[in-house]
Order: sequence, then structure tokens, then C-alpha cells
Amino acid sequence: MKRSFPAAVTLVLVLAAPFAAKADPGSTAGFTTVPPRPPFTLVGHDPLYGRGMNAAPAIYKNWMYVGNRTDGSPHHPHPGVLVVDISDPGHPFVFSEIGAPDEGAVSETSRELRVWPEQNLLMVMNFTCSAIIHACTSAADAAGSLTPNIKFYDLSGDNAGSPKLIATYVPPPVPLRPQGVTVPGQSVPVTPHEMFLWVDPKNPGRALLYYTGPTTSLTRPNLVITDISKAREGKFTDVAQWKGTDLFPQDVLDNNDVRLHSIGVSTDGKRTYLAYLGGGFLVLDTSDFAKNTANPTVKLVTPIANRVPSQTAIGTHSSVKLPGRPYVLTTDEVYGQVLNPAFGEHGCPWGWVRIIDVSDEAHPKIVSEFKQAQNDASYCDSPDGQDPQNVYFTSFASHNPTLTRNLAFITWHSDGLIAVDISDPVHPTQAGAFKADPLASVATEDPALSMGREKVVAWSYPIIKDGLIYFVDVRNGLYVVRYNGPYADEVSGISFLEGNSNLGNARELDLARYQSSHRTAVRGLRQTRTSLPLPSTGVDDGRSFAALLLAIAVALATRMRRIARH
Repeated sequence: MKRSFPAAVTLVLVLAAPFAAKADPGSTAGFTTVPPRPPFTLVGHDPLYGRGMNAAPAIYKNWMYVGNRTDGSPHHPHPGVLVVDISDPGHPFVFSEIGAPDEGAVSETSRELRVWPEQNLLMVMNFTCSAIIHACTSAADAAGSLTPNIKFYDLSGDNAGSPKLIATYVPPPVPLRPQGVTVPGQSVPVTPHEMFLWVDPKNPGRALLYYTGPTTSLTRPNLVITDISKAREGKFTDVAQWKGTDLFPQDVLDNNDVRLHSIGVSTDGKRTYLAYLGGGFLVLDTSDFAKNTANPTVKLVTPIANRVPSQTAIGTHSSVKLPGRPYVLTTDEVYGQVLNPAFGEHGCPWGWVRIIDVSDEAHPKIVSEFKQAQNDASYCDSPDGQDPQNVYFTSFASHNPTLTRNLAFITWHSDGLIAVDISDPVHPTQAGAFKADPLASVATEDPALSMGREKVVAWSYPIIKDGLIYFVDVRNGLYVVRYNGPYADEVSGISFLEGNSNLGNARELDLARYQSSHRTAVRGLRQTRTSLPLPSTGVDDGRSFAALLLAIAVALATRMRRIARH
């Protein structure tokens, strides 16, 4: 359909014309240029004891809890879950630590954390960590039980600052079946890796924990769904175990690392989006679980033959749906060359972002990509791309995303925190970047991510709380930043949002209707005006007014064109 030039823009140009005619084309008299604000400003930072090896955070009211990527070996200081007071975002500080015997065991990492605020509960996922990539003591050298678990802590009242352990969930045991033959009397629990907390929008007292158990086994589950509604009573019900890997053809299994790494769940719980490493991207129907039906089943929506194949040798790492629109954003985490060949083909140009159209869930398709400079193949041939200290122990890869309606905030390892404008999913553009100066030294460097010349390792899913963005750097600790770029008002209005749960404003963003063209245009003008020449005080010769009207016209026209593409 042919679109006419917006009437509002035409009117502005007509009004501006007589004033513009009076202006001296070469003159700047009467104008003051106001420099634009940087896309991000640092609000607060805490080095978290300078311990290094920090893992995922979770937030409850004015408290943050930060896990540990390594273990409780004697040479790792403060190996437990740190409790951080964030009541003053400009000056966060470590208040206490959940330590031994509950957390910080030898050869065990507290990798993933989540909070269920309605039930005042903190969840901490613990499992055996790697001596090679996590600097942990080998499991063979550790004493005692190393059974993976998810521990539940009470946060009510004063316990928020000193969490109290009240229950422990142990993943279901699965019989050992080497070469497809069951070994009588022997079983091993599923080892969890990443988790998504889904709280029933219609029943806030009901919650499901979706977690992955990455395995190439054809008989062990890659996905477990557990009802944690009665966690305070120590009662947990595994409502589903889904293998998945057994559905892939043999040639795919032979040539790819086919394991389920991460999941994203729609806010209504009806769809689950799979980041299947070398298996690529697929969609599941989990509506039975959302509706709490009897005998629920997991249904594959995307046939294996129609999946989005892995675009790198390592594969799809994370998958998060764009709120309110039929697209999913995926990331590919690729480490430095130090992991070659034992862990696959890592190294330059690492991994980046793709946006997938899921309007036809049976036939998802990539519609766009978004990269940093280091993700271009030409970088690998540059002096930096050939420097072993830059490519062996460093990753310039996308990692974990949190999405608003029009923005994606992505921790991008050594590139820091990246903001991407996804208002047009087919043409994503960079909206900002934040990369702070690293600490001079830390107790434990990440063996694979910070042993080289780059010392920034932005890692966690960003959490938006009261308009500010919190994220954890593996090496350098907690950062609190304010976003000032395009659609900043969208961020400032968020009370809580994270990429791995449906808590806070997630459902509101998903259900919100597209803003009217008028509101979108006004917002675009407001965000543009700080970088335009503005009239100085005391000048009234018409030129200032003309410039302002012309600026309005440009902003309106730009916004109208973007709206037309939707």
C-alpha cells in the first residue's frame, strides 16, 4: 500500500519555511550544541571481594545474591553465595555470605540462582564444576557427596540478609544405560545446568522450574520440569522428563554436540524455546503444564528436519522471545582457542546474535544477525585476531540476553554490556555499549575467559530493577548502570525484568499493544533533541525557531518510516 507523507511532518515543514529563508546558511550564531549523553552511565560497582569467578545473580527487594563459578578449594576466598546490599544502587556492598556447609563446597559451583519473590524464596543450583574451565578441584579428589542439587533458602524478614536453608531438591535419578543396556541397581541424577522460573500468572502460588540437563545420551533427559509450589514443605514433583536428543538423525549426532543448553519459556507458559547447542533451535508446546492439566505431555512443535541448524561449531547457547512479537533472539557462546580441540572448535570470530521469526513455529527462520567488530571474519586475520593473548584466553561472544519491547541488553563477554535496538527485528542496530575498566587483579582468574590480555568478562543475564540495569562480570564483580539511549523511557518504567523468568514486568511487556504512532514519534523526538542544535537564550530572530521545527520534521519523518516497516 502506498503511504502518503505524514501530514504532521508536512505542516512542520510549511511552518518552518519562512523562518528558514531568513537564516544565513553558514551562520551558527544564536545556537548552542548540547552533546548527547552516553548510552550508559555507571551508577554503582562492587568488586565482590575481588574474588573473581563470579556467577549468576538474583534479586529480592533490596538484596542481591551472587553465586560462585568456581568451588570452595582453600585457595579460593569467599567461595559461597555473596549477599549484597543494593538499597543504595550507587554504593552496593557485600553484607554477608552463605558459606559452608550450605554453599562453597570443594568441587561444587553455585552456578545458577533465582528468586521467587511471592514465596520469599531463593534458589541456588549446585553441581560439580570443571578443573579445566572453572579452576575447580577435580571431582575425583573431592571428599563427600557431589550429588547435584537446588537449595531453597528462606528470605522472609531478617533472613533476606542472612538466608536460611529450608529445603533441598535433588534431580531425579536416571538408570545407567551404557550402550543402551540398563545396569541393574545403578542410576545417576540428572545434572542441571541452566534453569527458567515460571510462575503461573493465574495462580501466583504455583510455580514450575524448567531446567536443562545437557547430555548426548539418547536415554537420559535433557529437560526436566519440576513443580516447586510446595518447596517450603520440602515437596517437589517432577512433572516431565523430556529426552529430545533421541529425535535427531544419526548424521547430526555424529557431527554436532547435540545437547540442550538453555531454555526460554513464554510468559504464559505455553511455549518453550530450546537452545540446543549443535542441535540448533526448536520450539516445544508446553501448554499442558501452563494449564495444569492431568497427565501433561511435552510436544515438539518444530520438526527436527525444520529446526534452525546451529550456525557455529559450538551451537545455540540461549533463546529468549521478544515480548509481544513472533521473534526469538538467540546467542552463541564461543570460548577462546584454549579449549580446542577438547571442547570443540572455539575461537575467533566467536559467536553472535541471531533473531528468528517464529510466526510459523513449525518452520522457524533466521531473519537477521547482529555482531560486534570482533565477530567479523576479517578480524581473525588482523594483528589482534592473530595475537594468542587475545584469542586463546578471551571470548568476544554474546552470552545472556534480557529483552524489553524494543531493546536487548546482552552480556557480551569481553565486549561488556551491549544494548541492541530491536524495534525492527529484521534490522537490529547497536544502541549502546558499556565496558568499565577492569580491576588490577583478582584472587582467581577464569582459566578460559580472563587469562589473556582482556580482563572484562560480562556474563550474567542483566536484571532491570527500578529502571537500573544490574549485571555481573565474572572477574570484576557487580555493576549497576543507567541506560540513556533510544527507548530509555521504556527501561526507566520497568520495576523488575530478567531474561530467565516471567517475573515482574515480563507479562505486561508481552501483552502490551504496540504504541500508537503519535507516542512513538514523540518519544523519538525526545530522545533526539539532546544532540540537536538548540536555541540559546536571548535570541529571537526566527532562525532558532526554524531549526527547531526542521528538527521536529526530521524526527517525525524518521519515526514514521520505522513505523511503516512494522
